[in-house]
Amino acid sequence: MELVTAWRPRVPGIAEVFHARFVDHAYPPHVHDAWTLLIVDQGAIRFDLDRHHRGAAGASVTLLPPDVAHDGRAATGDGFRKRVLYLDTTVLDAGLAGAAVDRPGVDDPLLRHRIHQLHLALDAPGDELEAESRLALIRDRLRGHFGAVPRRQGGHKGVAVGLRELLDARTREGITLTEAGALLRCHPGHLVRSFTATFGLPPHRYLVGRRVEQARRLLLDGRRPADVAAEAGFHDQSHLHRHFVRHVGVTPARYAAQGGVPKTVPSAR
Repeated sequence: MELVTAWRPRVPGIAEVFHARFVDHAYPPHVHDAWTLLIVDQGAIRFDLDRHHRGAAGASVTLLPPDVAHDGRAATGDGFRKRVLYLDTTVLDAGLAGAAVDRPGVDDPLLRHRIHQLHLALDAPGDELEAESRLALIRDRLRGHFGAVPRRQGGHKGVAVGLRELLDARTREGITLTEAGALLRCHPGHLVRSFTATFGLPPHRYLVGRRVEQARRLLLDGRRPADVAAEAGFHDQSHLHRHFVRHVGVTPARYAAQGGVPKTVPSAR
């Protein structure tokens, strides 16, 4: 059975997310105007890239450059299942195209795991900062594989503190790493690494924690969970519910129900 899911996330640099399972479908030769970042979850794919025979399967990560002709088909009769990110040309330098044509597949378990994590974040509306953070680290690792070593930037603590101040000031509305990087004059990947090294958690988890704390206060004030979700900066009530349970261990509704109940403290004997 042929199955396709595609959407455009609200994450700078990602033009499209494409999940598909194909058995009989074969792509004719074509080009994209974006970078194609591909992982295969089941089966194997054969494709020709710039008239060279290639393949994708298992733990490998495949990167296809823009404007280079390629096709695609299942390598076996069982078909394949894949997840694809189409990345804007602002994400990766055009100078990496030659290396990607010569060697489009890389075996890097950490990179593949990070791409998997990015897809999970993209499946959850409201987790755009997490997705952007993961994309920044993926970009730097791809640049390392395909010939461009990321420039080292100093000032870990300074930029980390600057980003924390931005997140604190914009807890409800949020901020993209692209915007924060422009304000702090720092590459998004360096922002993520610096923040994590300084504070022990990545910026997206810090922001979620701040929003959960705000939600707790609002719930104890007697506000309805649906209203709290919007006021604390969550995408919707289900987004609040998921993160609240993870952080607090109970649902927002159960937490709110205990808000006005005094707790009995055993007396010392």
